[in-house]
Amino acid sequence: MDILNSFLSSFTTPMFLAFALGIFATRIKSDLKFPEGMYIGLTVYLLFGIGLKGGYKLSKATFGELYLPILVAVIMCIAIPIWSYYLLKKIGKFDVANSAAIAAHYGSVSAVTFSECLAFMELMQVPFEGFMPSLMAIMEVPAILIALFFAKTQGNGEKEPWGKVLHELFAGKGTVLLVGGMVIGAISGQKGFEAYAPLFDAPFRGILVLFLLEVGLVTGRRLEDLKKLGPFLLFFAIAVPLFNAFIGIYLAKWAGLSLGGATVFGTLCASASYIAAPTAVRLAIPSANPSFYLTASLAVTFPFNISIGLPLYLEAAKYVYGGN
Repeated sequence: MDILNSFLSSFTTPMFLAFALGIFATRIKSDLKFPEGMYIGLTVYLLFGIGLKGGYKLSKATFGELYLPILVAVIMCIAIPIWSYYLLKKIGKFDVANSAAIAAHYGSVSAVTFSECLAFMELMQVPFEGFMPSLMAIMEVPAILIALFFAKTQGNGEKEPWGKVLHELFAGKGTVLLVGGMVIGAISGQKGFEAYAPLFDAPFRGILVLFLLEVGLVTGRRLEDLKKLGPFLLFFAIAVPLFNAFIGIYLAKWAGLSLGGATVFGTLCASASYIAAPTAVRLAIPSANPSFYLTASLAVTFPFNISIGLPLYLEAAKYVYGGN
């Protein structure tokens, strides 16, 4: 019954239903669309809010609580793009550029999937460590760099200079907002949190609902590209995130995270970036096909994670933790 309740809760959250409404509106050719610039504004709000709250929670954590979770986060953000790349190249028979581009998306993490996971955990009343946003910030960039390294060393020469790529990654809005927000939250502490909580705490879920409506609209426009993926990439877009999540949950337990923290970490490992990674890939691997990496991550992995994936990861964590 617990897993059934988890599935029902996942499918009936306002966030998931807003996402489904966006897809439905696209399929019936509705004229629903967000005003120009609103998507960027919502992205700024969510990323900065995650950073602020994560920084505040981080300021209350000790080094003893952090070092092992940080270690496993680094291990996973290095390992995932490596095995993803070789699976895609050796078994999927993708070329170097597309293998690296897809691996970059699956090695990096999705802030929106992360936000939906936090909302789901709060709905299920499962506590988790407050410093989890710091692990998300750590995992966002290294995987992209590893995948781009494959593209530049094993391919026919993607010519964009490393300096420009690194600048795009580290000066991009996602990195600046997440890391900058965490620094502000950590420095300002409890007093600072009380000052910005009326804007970035209570309204966060409502803004997330709006954002997922827009993501649903974008996803709906990508559904026509599903037939271009082929059976292997469709399988990869579900099976590899599941595998990543289960490995992440086991490592999270070893690192001393709570059951809730392990579920959130597993979800991070299963997520696929569609904010930071596409920008870097378009710049550094222009020969890669967006119909592969964007459609797989946004039209397959993302909806799978926020509907079926979240309850699966929670139940997997309960199993690993002995049903506690």
